[in-house]
Amino acid sequence: MLSRPDSPADSPDPDSPDPDQPFDADRVAEFRYLPIEFDSSSGLLTCRYALDELVFEELIEFDVAAGAAVDLEAVMPALRLVHLLAGISYYKAAAPPRIVVDGGLTPAQRALLHAFYVDGLGEYAYQNDLDLSGLDIVAEDAEPVVAPEVGPTHRRILVPFGGGVDSIVTVDGVRGAAEDTALFVVARRGDLYDAIEAPAAVTGLKILRASRVIDPKVLRSRELGYRNGHVPVTGVISAITVAAALLDGRDTVIMSNEWSASSGNVERNGRLVNHQWSKSLAFEDLFRAALAETLPVPVDYFSWLRATSELWVANRFAGLTEFHSTFRSCNRSFHINPADRLDHWCGVCDKCAFIDLIASPYLSQAALAEVFDGNEPWANPELTDTFRTLVGVSGDIKPFECVGDVDECRVAVVLAAGRADRADCAVLQQVADEVRPLLPDDLSAIEAQLLGLMGPHRVPEVFVPAEFRS
Repeated sequence: MLSRPDSPADSPDPDSPDPDQPFDADRVAEFRYLPIEFDSSSGLLTCRYALDELVFEELIEFDVAAGAAVDLEAVMPALRLVHLLAGISYYKAAAPPRIVVDGGLTPAQRALLHAFYVDGLGEYAYQNDLDLSGLDIVAEDAEPVVAPEVGPTHRRILVPFGGGVDSIVTVDGVRGAAEDTALFVVARRGDLYDAIEAPAAVTGLKILRASRVIDPKVLRSRELGYRNGHVPVTGVISAITVAAALLDGRDTVIMSNEWSASSGNVERNGRLVNHQWSKSLAFEDLFRAALAETLPVPVDYFSWLRATSELWVANRFAGLTEFHSTFRSCNRSFHINPADRLDHWCGVCDKCAFIDLIASPYLSQAALAEVFDGNEPWANPELTDTFRTLVGVSGDIKPFECVGDVDECRVAVVLAAGRADRADCAVLQQVADEVRPLLPDDLSAIEAQLLGLMGPHRVPEVFVPAEFRS
């Protein structure tokens, strides 16, 4: 067990205050990072934090083979990154103006952490009417590690897997370029999501796992008077995945975040509010820079879909028919309480509507009706305004969900409406009629653009899709 002992002068008493007493977020002065502990024999990481004197504890347990030797010199810096990013789940309970970090920060770590809290909590601040732009992060300056002389080999890769079209397309695209590809899944201890497990089984690949147990006080936020809202969880998962890769002797982490993840939902006080900020290129570059200054051994981190549109992903997914009966991106498949989870698409949430929209140019009406078990969103007139919002004609902002860019949604709608098997789809045709005046009469050039490279990426040449190689 490795740990740094608490200093009595600096550390709160874990027995005080009573977490069940009334909580006033406005009176909290600072958020502090407390020492971490890691048991290399069990793979258990304990992260602790404090809002003034209120202590939180999070447990993350990694797969560690019995008797396996753990290179602590390589792993501990990665675990500290996990500690740094996972703290956001507890900071948000009050969002005080000051964060105190023990142990120092390199320049890239400091830049990442500041953006993670200010931009990563953009939606949270928007919905709670807070301004985090003046956030003060107090930490000593730390020196970056010496860059490794040899870079990553890209032979053993780890792919975080959520069971949706993006991660399925990524796995299919990269597995042939590496000697050893494994999937990575993070969930609560002992919890399995059918929406992840079923398509994962279709891949036939090894699954590495980590369990994450959030402090139960956070799950009682409303009851205890804590502030609540969206956190950039993909950033936390990214750090956990890097640590898991190092523990399993892997040097490449491949994400499934596409081009439109960098587009936001709304602008507020001169800053873009983006539900998917930790899936954006901005986060990817900040995180890569922090890894370079933190890890004594090389780990490459990039998104395979970074330069591609959701339309490109949907077009590619249409050919992966072996997954069509198992994949599920419905929000109701991922409720924390297993009793509340659906084992089928709900057919009415924003995510269901978006998947139907983006896939409909390339999958037949019959195929999508089967995917949605006869509950296809396009067939539901009550979802007309949901689709109008996705294409930006309702007057509402883009949903705070992992959905595509408005422009690519518009193109997808018009392409789908032109299919012979969609001529009688009233909702689709109505939305398409509203969108057509906003697009050129000939969509071929725009579709070709959306099916090509949309922007910069960090994908090594060995993993670039063949159609895009120079």
